[in-house]
Amino acid sequence: MENREVLLEQVRRAYKARDAGLLDDLMAECHPDVVFTLAGDQSASEMVGCMCGHSEVKQAAAKLIDTFQFVRRDILTELVDQDRVAVRSRLTVRSRPTNMTRDTEIMDLFRFQDGKIVELIEFADTALIRTMVS
Repeated sequence: MENREVLLEQVRRAYKARDAGLLDDLMAECHPDVVFTLAGDQSASEMVGCMCGHSEVKQAAAKLIDTFQFVRRDILTELVDQDRVAVRSRLTVRSRPTNMTRDTEIMDLFRFQDGKIVELIEFADTALIRTMVS
């Protein structure tokens, strides 16, 4: 039970940093070898795909923060299994380029190593991403 709460608190810190647009605080939660994958149709956005390593993930996170403001996040489901956490969230997202605001859901799958996030796979509505940035 203790490990569960430690991992969930770390996820919540990462979400708080992401939601506030605090890139350095977000990256402080990540392992040097972090891998971030935005899963989905790669033709929908250049942001879809896999980024490896702290520097590359930081660049991708900066671009996501610059493009999408998370106005509201409601965590709907949290599951923990050893070093893995799955979180389903409902978001209100605003596109900074178009000022379009939409509600959507995402699913995040985290894996931890050495007390840090070493992998994050995010499942998002890539068709909505394309609509919001065009």
